[in-house]
Amino acid sequence: MVTRPEKKSRRWFLLLLIIPFIVLLWPPFYSFSEPSLIGIPFFYWFQMLWIILTSIITAVVYFVGA
Repeated sequence: MVTRPEKKSRRWFLLLLIIPFIVLLWPPFYSFSEPSLIGIPFFYWFQMLWIILTSIITAVVYFVGA
């Protein structure tokens, strides 16, 4: 019978998925209009940056196999 190897050593990678949740959970942390980036207030470009960062974190967790 074929058994799968244990992946307990890689489960800590799943904790990386909590980072975007915690950062974006508290809006007073990023509710500023300055510094602006090419005319876009900080509030908006910070959230857009986290969309990209979250997809990168999700891809890392997926490819590690956690």
